[in-house]
This record gives sequence, structure tokens and C-alpha cells, in this order.
Amino acid sequence: MEHDSRDLTLLPKAHLHLHFTGSMRPTTLIELADKYGVHLPEALSSGTPPKLRATDERGWFRFQRLYDIARSCLRAPEDIRRLVREAAEEDVRDGSGWLEIQVDPTSYAPHLGGLIPALEIILDAVESASRDTGLGMRVLVAANRMKHPLEARTLARLAVRFADRGVVGFGLSNDERRGMARDFDRAFSIARDGGLLAAPHGGELTGPASVRDCLDDLRAARIGHGVRAAEDPRLLRRLAERGVTCEVCPASNVALGVYERHEDVPLRTLFDAGVPMALGADDPLLFGSRLAAQYEIARRHHGFTDAELAELARQSVRGSAAPEGVREKLLAGIDDWIGADPARGLS
Repeated sequence: MEHDSRDLTLLPKAHLHLHFTGSMRPTTLIELADKYGVHLPEALSSGTPPKLRATDERGWFRFQRLYDIARSCLRAPEDIRRLVREAAEEDVRDGSGWLEIQVDPTSYAPHLGGLIPALEIILDAVESASRDTGLGMRVLVAANRMKHPLEARTLARLAVRFADRGVVGFGLSNDERRGMARDFDRAFSIARDGGLLAAPHGGELTGPASVRDCLDDLRAARIGHGVRAAEDPRLLRRLAERGVTCEVCPASNVALGVYERHEDVPLRTLFDAGVPMALGADDPLLFGSRLAAQYEIARRHHGFTDAELAELARQSVRGSAAPEGVREKLLAGIDDWIGADPARGLS
């Protein structure tokens, strides 16, 4: 395959699936834990990604526990500012021109003076990190499907209130085996009526039915993960026809045991079916790899050519909430990347 060696960190792309605490640098977590006297388990302090499995309840519980311990180290506005700035710096290094970071502000509210102050601090941090790094950055507010749907409605109203301050979408995360999608239909209708993009998680830990529920009950414009849709050809056709972008996180899928090996993640199946994808890093803190590495996985394990990787990058931009000017700039940059001859370097 000639020319299929272009530098993937120079490929302009949009990052649509990155969780707030999960975006932290491992070194930052160790410093913050030290600052607050939080004892980190070996899995978080060793500097290498922990061995995880989420396909059974115990494995998911352990994953959540590690996440919660990490989150407990974010207690002050300056911690939030640092996390967001570093996430932006990492994304810029990986060629991202647009990042939509996902957060459930409820989790940070106790330390930051309540739900509204927490979201305001997060949005201020995003605005200044965006200004300082040049990365376009917005926020997706996510409800937790393990909690009562009334909490999700409160969050949806809050998200809509801050739509002009940087909130672009509304999500639903945590264990999709618990809590039916339809229980959250009111929250999603509040979010959609307020002009926010509906982007719930689905089709990760359970099969195609959970993706169908996201489409039918929550009228999802994007699906967080969505890989298990590959098991249902009719569902793939539906996603392709509607242009619903799946935020696919290959490293995460293997780390959590959704698929055994990188080759098993159905990237090629979705791509060939015409389902738009946006590759994402999910939780780099726990899975050990960031955005450009996901494109590397597509290249190395799925045989994606540079032209196909450029198309994946385009799909990430088209699936984003980025304004027209940002999209055009990124799409032009992708054309330049694929038009450039790697033998001469990428000027």
C-alpha cells in the first residue's frame, strides 16, 4: 500500500466521545491524589492501564469504582481548569480541531458549590482552554442511567439553559444493562426541544436492541459506541440511511472486553455499511490511548488505507456540532492531508 504512512497526528479530526474525568493524564491524577491525600489503588498509580473487564457486573463495578476514585480527586475550580486545559492540549497534539467533552456535573457538584456552579466552572474552563489552545471545544451534558429519570430531566433543563454558553448536546451514560432508554424519553425531549443534540450511549455492553431503543425512544442523532449494531444488518441500514453517527471507541471496546481482540471490533462492517463513525478515546486515563491511537488501530488492525482514514476523519467532523466555518476548515485540512505526498513530508 503505497503512501499509506501519513502521520495520523497531522490528520485534522473531531473528537466526539471523551469523558471528563477519563480524559485526565495519569501523572495529573497522581499529583491531585497526593494534594488531597487520596490513596490510589495500584491500578491507578502504576502508570500503566489497569486490566479491566466490564462484560460482567463485577467487572463493570470495578471499572466504575476506579473511575469514581479518580473523580474524587477533582475538588477545586483549579483542578477542573487543569483537567480541561490538559485534555485540550492532548487533543491538539493528536490533530483534533474540535472536541466535545462529556460530563455529568452532578458528580462534581458537592465539591464545587452545587449543580449550577459546577457546570459554570466547567464551561468557563472549556472557554478559556479553547481560547488558549485554539481547539474548538464544547460540552455534552450526560445523565446517568443508574439514577432516577427525574434527575436526568433536571440535567436536561440545565443543559438547555446553558446552550448559549457552550453546551451542544445531551447524553446518557453508565451501564446500559440497567435503566431502560424509554425511561429517559422526557429528558431527551426537553434537550431536543432546546436545540441540543441527542447522543446517548448504546450498543456497547448489550446488543443491537439498545441501539434501536436509542433511535426509537430517544430519537438519537448520534450513538455513543453503537458497535453492537453490527450484529443486525437491518439496523446498520437504518443508521446509514439516517446518517446517525456512531462514536466508536476501539481501544475502549477491547479494554472492557466488549470484543476480545482489536480485529474483532466491527469497524470495517460499519464502514462498509455506510454508517458514519467518529473514532473516540472514551477514557484515556483507564484505557491508555488517546485520539490518534484510535486511527492507528483502524490502520494497523483493520487495514484502513489513508484515503479511508481521511474519510473517517470527515465523518467525525460531519457528526460534530461544530459551526460551519470550523467544519469547512477541518474538511479542507483533511483534503490537504490526503493530497500530500508522505514521501515529501507534510508541509
